[in-house]
Amino acid sequence: MTSTNQNTEQLLVLCKSGNQRAQLEIYNRYNKAMFNTAIRIVKDSFRAEDIVQESFLAAFTKLSTLENLNLFGAWLKRIVVNNSIGYYNKIIKQNEVPLDSVIYKVEDEQGLNENEQNNDKVKLILGAMKTLKSNYNIGLTLHLIEGYDYEEICEIMDISYANCRTLISRAKESLRKKLMMN
Repeated sequence: MTSTNQNTEQLLVLCKSGNQRAQLEIYNRYNKAMFNTAIRIVKDSFRAEDIVQESFLAAFTKLSTLENLNLFGAWLKRIVVNNSIGYYNKIIKQNEVPLDSVIYKVEDEQGLNENEQNNDKVKLILGAMKTLKSNYNIGLTLHLIEGYDYEEICEIMDISYANCRTLISRAKESLRKKLMMN
């Protein structure tokens, strides 16, 4: 049986032992979805690629700490989100401006498909989201696009539950106002 025919759990067992072919197969299976997650937050394609690479390295290094291999995808996504937010916060502190502001195709199951993305309303909403304050943009991206619930957003953004609910509510209201202006 070749590595492409093996299920993810079998590949992850091989990855734990340092099998590079298994690691490459896992990378190929998850790369696009993880890139799409990173690009939504950092808005810089080159940095998103770096974050994905760093996240995979971290995941493969710490794979032995993952108790349930069935949760690998969610675990990896959490690593990517945390690394992306860490980078984004560093950029904000340095007052740098990200290079790319292009809408990218999202090809994972939980994101927008190509037909939806070409929809003018979706482009308008995503464009309006980019103009929101950074914490509003991150909060809405995590909640509406990535599908995280309030508790998960609290952990990721390191804020209280009440602050998270307020942040999401205010972000939605701010987005509504921007959309009404268009």
